[in-house]
Amino acid sequence: MMKASIDLRQKGPRISRHLYGHFSEHLGRCIYNGGYWVGEDSPVPNVRGIRTDIVEAMKAIRVPNIRWPGGCFADDYHWMDGIGPREERTPIINVHWGGGLENNHFGTHEFMDLCGQIGCEPYICGNVGSGTVREMRDWVEYLTDDGNSPMAQLRRKNGQDKAWGIEMFGVGNENWGCGGFMTAQQYAQEFRKYATYVRNYKDMGKINWWEAPGIMKIAGGSNAEHTEWTETLMRSVPLRLMGGLSVHCYVKPGDESNGVDFSDDSWYQTAANTYDKEPLFLRNMEIMDTYDPEKHVAMAVDEWGIWVDNEPGTAPGYLYQQNTMRSALCAALMLHIFQKYADRIRIANLAQTINVLQAILLTEGGKLIKTPTYHVFDLLQAHQDADFVPVSWKQSPETLRHNLPHVDLSASVKEDCLTVSLVNLSAERDAGVDLTLLSASPVSASGRLISGRPTAHNTFENPHQVETAPLRGITLQDGLVHVSLPPCAIASIAVKLA
Repeated sequence: MMKASIDLRQKGPRISRHLYGHFSEHLGRCIYNGGYWVGEDSPVPNVRGIRTDIVEAMKAIRVPNIRWPGGCFADDYHWMDGIGPREERTPIINVHWGGGLENNHFGTHEFMDLCGQIGCEPYICGNVGSGTVREMRDWVEYLTDDGNSPMAQLRRKNGQDKAWGIEMFGVGNENWGCGGFMTAQQYAQEFRKYATYVRNYKDMGKINWWEAPGIMKIAGGSNAEHTEWTETLMRSVPLRLMGGLSVHCYVKPGDESNGVDFSDDSWYQTAANTYDKEPLFLRNMEIMDTYDPEKHVAMAVDEWGIWVDNEPGTAPGYLYQQNTMRSALCAALMLHIFQKYADRIRIANLAQTINVLQAILLTEGGKLIKTPTYHVFDLLQAHQDADFVPVSWKQSPETLRHNLPHVDLSASVKEDCLTVSLVNLSAERDAGVDLTLLSASPVSASGRLISGRPTAHNTFENPHQVETAPLRGITLQDGLVHVSLPPCAIASIAVKLA
């Protein structure tokens, strides 16, 4: 039995809703061939060519932002190929992912329409690797200028009168590799140049335009292990130019990387490997704190997730992978880590939304299924824009395999509602948690959960094997909240406070 306490007088940082963002690259079947874009004449229900069922599913979990168009694809994407009449758009070979021909029917207008339908913020990643400063500058003008500039006139010619406006703009992606094989110092110099011209055109009348509230310019960092990129960028780039620094993080499940066929030990190994990422984030944050003690620069973990084997019989470059309770475990633990450091980690994007890597949605023709990872984002959505509250706990000395704790918890409060999310890391045993609330009294408590064997997953033949259900094992007694969890369970409880 775990004994845990929560003192609501110890409120931590605000958990930005943008920690629950998603990443959608032109990769495999994320955009075309069953992804967002089906076209206006498709028999699949759509609004202006964008799949209705995908939009509704993403609205239901309050997706706060989508990062697009890549990924590696971003540094090979020329945005003007994707505007204007669709039949006149220049196709592109997707050299990074499968070598297929894309018709560019899903471009800037379609992406901004998608974000509008979902009600989320666009996070656009610009082309540093094969693009020019002028090209990136013009894209920002096209997106943000409500005046009479050349790009504003071109946008109006293409059917969009008012500028959309953007809050986040990535200046390149993984420029240490697919984005140009640059050194950290080389990219730092490129970032300084490119970021200078990523201007919010609504602020053009202000003298010191770089000091005005506007677009967050996110520098392309490296994987969490490679802290030299973080060190070089923080040392070499003026803080006024850089609103965020990207850090990527993928979790491998160990030796058993098959998507659906693995032993319980892989469940535990995945949990251990996810926890191992926390000290890497801390190492990067310590470097950032040295140069930016006031935490002006956000860490943006804008690619993260579990990486398992592609499903047999699918195109190797499409990264179509199945999603199990093991995937959901990784997602829940990683989101808990992000929330713990929400004062610095303020953006995160799961890779990738539809039919790619740790997707929240899988499609087949007109069918759509929600993966276990989707349900994690559903269960934890109440943490968005709530105040983090640390949880103190003491559990039995007995740990699980790989020295794992039995239960992992994260808590937040918004107004008179306390949200606590819990993960039972045991694949074999129930877990009990007694929650004591300090400086507050619980009035009522309810919860939901997902559970099942580690290999449990949804298919088009059985789409409801893993789905949310009411949490029955929750009681209130003498100011104590008691929660009982089945094995291999992820839950969220809402406690109404007096």
